[in-house]
Amino acid sequence: MASNLQIQKLATLTGHRDCVYTLEQSGEENVVFSAAGDGMVVAWDMNNPDNGELVAKVNTSVYALRYVPERNLLLIGQNQEGLQVISLQDKSILKSVPLPKAAIFDILYLADLQKVFVAMGNGAVCVLSGETFELQTILRKSDQSARSLAYNPQTQELAVGYSDNLIRVYDATNLALKHELAAHTNSVFTVTYSPDGKLLLSGSRDAHLRVWEVELGYKERGYTIAHMYTINHITYSPDSRFFATCSMDKSIKIWDAQTFKLLKVIDKVRNASHGTSVNKLFWSAHQNQLVSCSDDRTISVWDIKQLEL
Repeated sequence: MASNLQIQKLATLTGHRDCVYTLEQSGEENVVFSAAGDGMVVAWDMNNPDNGELVAKVNTSVYALRYVPERNLLLIGQNQEGLQVISLQDKSILKSVPLPKAAIFDILYLADLQKVFVAMGNGAVCVLSGETFELQTILRKSDQSARSLAYNPQTQELAVGYSDNLIRVYDATNLALKHELAAHTNSVFTVTYSPDGKLLLSGSRDAHLRVWEVELGYKERGYTIAHMYTINHITYSPDSRFFATCSMDKSIKIWDAQTFKLLKVIDKVRNASHGTSVNKLFWSAHQNQLVSCSDDRTISVWDIKQLEL
């Protein structure tokens, strides 16, 4: 696994009092949001990472956040309670949107379609207006959790990973079901499209990373057993040359996005990484820093440099 990638841990962010479940971009390249089982939503400045700023506090755990750049809003998935719409300008609650009483695993905001999709623990995908955030309709194709959402702007398709082991691909404009992809043998925790829209990557509780060819009707290109346990999240680097996976096995792995070759493993032994499940990644355009969060209540900031060979 010879690689010219150099990984250095820059900071450990502490302050959350429970498992940190999710990370999200903000309107500033150097600021990232986190949310946790303690109901706190915190903004962290990578230029001054020691002090987090509390953005919101809700009375349930938070698995999902989504930033709305056009209006500087933050959507908070409040488990069992619905969606909170926060104005980041003055940290006020603009709206509380009641949804079915279930966990909220993922939120997607699509500016071009003026829609918000919310993946629910009861198998529903709630579709909201991107303007008013009113609930418009509910997509029900499974009674098991909808865990993850991904959008392909090239094809205007929405991919949803479910706990019934299937990925369902919908037309995001009219919500018609176009494909059902069956290959995983356990819950599909993460789906993401490649930046060029040609591939769909999926990760599951079965520890398999699978690759689907969008232009060939989602024919499976291949798979790899990427981790020892559940793959929790997949994210691409800002320059699209790499992608990273993180897992319940406590590790983060960096892959070549063209060859799918494993380039680097970040773990506790090698890099003083997380001691428990790594739940989410955010690869920031700010100095190419990779941010990870974990059940160990901490957030790590990693410097990833490519050395000239």
